[in-house]
Amino acid sequence: MTLSAAGLAALEAQVRRDLALISYPERRWLAPRRGPAGEPVLDVLIVGGGQCGQALSFKLKLERIDNHLVIDRGPAGAEGPWRTFGRMKTLRTWKTVTGPDLGIPSLTYQSWFEAQFGAAAFEALGKVARESWSDYLHWLRHMLALPVRVGTEFLGVAPDGPLLRARVRDAEGERDILARYLVLATGIEAAGRWTMPDFVEALPTALRAHAADPIDFARLAGKRVGVLGAGASAFDNAACALEAGAEVHLFCRRPALQRVQPYKWLSFPAFFRHLADLDDERRWRLMKHVLDLREALPVETWDRVTRHAAFHLHTGAPWLGARADGGRAVVATPGGEQAFDFLICGTGFAIDLAARSELRSFAALVKLWRDARPQPHDPADARLLAYPWLGPGFEFVERSAGTAPWLGRVRLFNFGSTMSFGPSGSSINAMKFAVPRLVESITRDLFCEEIDALQAGLEAYDTPEFPESFARDR
Repeated sequence: MTLSAAGLAALEAQVRRDLALISYPERRWLAPRRGPAGEPVLDVLIVGGGQCGQALSFKLKLERIDNHLVIDRGPAGAEGPWRTFGRMKTLRTWKTVTGPDLGIPSLTYQSWFEAQFGAAAFEALGKVARESWSDYLHWLRHMLALPVRVGTEFLGVAPDGPLLRARVRDAEGERDILARYLVLATGIEAAGRWTMPDFVEALPTALRAHAADPIDFARLAGKRVGVLGAGASAFDNAACALEAGAEVHLFCRRPALQRVQPYKWLSFPAFFRHLADLDDERRWRLMKHVLDLREALPVETWDRVTRHAAFHLHTGAPWLGARADGGRAVVATPGGEQAFDFLICGTGFAIDLAARSELRSFAALVKLWRDARPQPHDPADARLLAYPWLGPGFEFVERSAGTAPWLGRVRLFNFGSTMSFGPSGSSINAMKFAVPRLVESITRDLFCEEIDALQAGLEAYDTPEFPESFARDR
């Protein structure tokens, strides 16, 4: 494809015009605040500089809440999974998906791509390459002048009177940031922990890895690799090993792979916008069905793996145990033992707020779905009951009333919000519906908090619209 710098420059001019056209009203309505020691106070601190954090920042700017900051622990370019543990060739969703643009046509991926490579190239495109999506997100950040600070890790948060005191660490050390509201837009794993069977985790690290770990696939050339899991991540890692020249055996406990993708059915505006408006019982039934099914892998991922003669699929074959023996990992399955040079677990993650060091100090205070559901609980539902039960603006809710009212100032916008809001905090598809809901909940709360000052400002407003002199006399 031929890159057109002129085409991109023309699009950027259009973006600037579009943003100017929707800039009404321009008035900044929040006065700056100072902390107890005179330090500056952010109106909103967003943790996570990936696609969700960026979209939230953009929406805040549209709402004239400029006094906010986005922080990300990774270096520039490493925000989100696209250039780290994401090992798919393309996005799972179709090329026309929108979200980070928040409904502005000139900011869509298609506009960005076509400006550089032309409409014919986009027509010929299947799905979006993950590296291309990452480049697009960084272009958006530049065009929208979003306040993103990389290399800054979020360590925790505690109340400080009516404010929140967030502890962060950057190249200069640890420090505090004061904010009125905090949004955790921290990606797919940041409400819990990646999981693998205990007996695999007990093996030497040279023999095993999780699918989200850094893996040197080149060293697997000529090796025999065992992969556990039936989801897209397991298959993506199997593909990387196969492409490096390994023989790969993929095992899953289910008798057949999940081939139906429930998220395709529910991807319509009313679902994304109104799931959270349903009562708890209906929400539970809907999301339990979706999450019990799990997601199907895309056909491109299936073909990427199964085109290799060195790939072997074992269904109905859970791993029952594992041990190290002579520099190899020996795995027990219902069909007997098998030895491998390396194991990869694409076994997902568990929602567990207390497993996160930055959330541990208040995890026990947060209302979970197990607290919202009537007793007794079905043991099979334990993983779903561990999800936080969130308020209408994605806010944490106290488990016991009055114990931690400050939690209402913390919004959760990652995979941990799935049981309450569907695939909103970790999905491109739902972004244009979920981001406005979250941001507008913050603007509502800020407006209500500031109403006395705003009324005083209104009553003191005395700028005349016209002079006292007659026009004929001027």
